[in-house]
Amino acid sequence: MISSDEQARLANVIGDVEDETSGEIVLVIAEQAGHYRAVPLLWAMLAALVTPWPLIWLTDISTSRVFLIQLAVALASSLALSWPKLRFALVPRSIKHTQAHEAASREFLRRGLTRTREKTGVLIYLALAEHHAEILADTGIADKVDPETWAGIVADLTAAIRNEQMIEGLEQAIRRVGAILAEHAPPRRDDVDELPNKVILLD
Repeated sequence: MISSDEQARLANVIGDVEDETSGEIVLVIAEQAGHYRAVPLLWAMLAALVTPWPLIWLTDISTSRVFLIQLAVALASSLALSWPKLRFALVPRSIKHTQAHEAASREFLRRGLTRTREKTGVLIYLALAEHHAEILADTGIADKVDPETWAGIVADLTAAIRNEQMIEGLEQAIRRVGAILAEHAPPRRDDVDELPNKVILLD
């Protein structure tokens, strides 16, 4: 998804902005938020349900043969639609975004963002296949920041990705999140780096 040099570049940006705050930033980039394995089965079932009616209305094929044709259509459809690119293309956009949001929520918990001392962890989550970006903040910072602020950062990030400037867009997003954290969660004398700064990549 991104080169090792780009990963190091982003990790350095995270480290730099965290020097100005007691908050924590975690960046997760997923190639795809979900596998959508049920999609071929659902479409195959739909094709199998539709298949018998024209055969019944327009031909004299026996019921047993119609059943065999129906079964063959279900099997062929299921196999054909299992091709990953085709399967992904058939998933409605709303389902893709719901899946990406759920994946972001899981990563927020999995990466320990709810366990920071002052509840000021922030996740920047990106699902490339779904074209979905999201920022999730723990209660110590979310309660102090208008949701529209996060939405503005996400909008600029997704615009940068559309313009094939993903790394630059991520850098800018990290710096803007860092500025918000610096305002609401300034550094402490006894502050420690509670979460790793490395970019987390998910296949």
